[in-house]
Amino acid sequence: MSGLAYLFERFPSFAQTFCYREVGELRRQGLEPAVFSIRRPADEPPQNWASAIVNAVQYLPPDEELVREIDRAVRKGRLPKPAAREIAAWGRKTDFLRLYQAAWLGPRLRESGVRHVHAHFAGMAARTAWWIERFFGIGFSFTAHANDIFAPKPFEISLGKLIGAAGAVVTVSDFAVQFLRDRFPGHNRKIVRVYNGIELDRFRPSDFSADPPLVISIGRLIEKKGFADLIESCALLHRRGLKFGCEIIGKGPLESALRGQIAAAGLTNTVTLAGPLPQEEVIARLAGSTVFVLPCVTEAGGGMDNLPTVIMEAMAAALPVVSTPVSGVPEMIVAGETGLLVAEHEPADLADALARLLENRELARSLGEKGRTRATELFAIEKSGRALREIFQRLGAIDS
Repeated sequence: MSGLAYLFERFPSFAQTFCYREVGELRRQGLEPAVFSIRRPADEPPQNWASAIVNAVQYLPPDEELVREIDRAVRKGRLPKPAAREIAAWGRKTDFLRLYQAAWLGPRLRESGVRHVHAHFAGMAARTAWWIERFFGIGFSFTAHANDIFAPKPFEISLGKLIGAAGAVVTVSDFAVQFLRDRFPGHNRKIVRVYNGIELDRFRPSDFSADPPLVISIGRLIEKKGFADLIESCALLHRRGLKFGCEIIGKGPLESALRGQIAAAGLTNTVTLAGPLPQEEVIARLAGSTVFVLPCVTEAGGGMDNLPTVIMEAMAAALPVVSTPVSGVPEMIVAGETGLLVAEHEPADLADALARLLENRELARSLGEKGRTRATELFAIEKSGRALREIFQRLGAIDS
């Protein structure tokens, strides 16, 4: 085992398959990072291809049990003095559980020879890692993704504090690198871009044989994915008499509202909410589709997607992609070459773009082939794994 550990808020997670891939690729490159998860997942579809990683995850105790255990350790003087002092001073202020999680994890990390902790998202796991460093001197880094940097919540251990203390801050697009460097100019050198990687060989190119043609989309059923705009576009296409199907894969808080919108538009035989699916089934659905669409939008509070992994998966399946020029999306989609970009919240323009591809299979195939080439050049998991290895090496987490 290396001196590296990964700490997740919840693992595994259907919406974060890039986390499986990253850990799996580091294993293929000869590392054996320990994997810890603060929460146990619930109602997640099985990911059989990642079972070796999932079976190795070490979970923290439930909150009440954890608090009792750490309070007992404090009373008996078993914690380092800085940890005991900080826990007593913090009391039951907001986010107090992060201190308890750090106090539980620190001794176990030391026993395992862990020298560095990496977290995904500037959220619960990263804040726990912040306290681990403060209590036990074990360094940390994190990968920042989307709303955790574009619309961060006002925790006392803020995004600025996390960036200031981290050995490195990885983010997944050039757009996000510039966003963070502009906001935190004193830390420019530690903020770096590593694209999420995908295992290209696992994705089968579409044969564009679906009849009627199929539009597919994947993501959590939340505002920033733009699914309400997609359904409105489907209604416009339906009224034009275009024959097609649309499948949206994912779950989330807007499911009921989206089902109501589908029913009100008379699209129950055209648009399907498929729920979450295992990765193997997602790959199969992509291979059987004609067009991938994700009409990302910026939320009122500033939340937005950054570099949606599902777009690179669609590119790997040689599908043309229709999306919007939000944040890092134009780093993936070259308009008119690998897909089409339309403005946010413009369902009519989105419908026109979809119709163009649904009615012209040769154009769809050409854009899809170029998209797969671009995905191979930019998003191969081997490249992102090597880039992360170099970062962890520089931070002393792994040997040269």
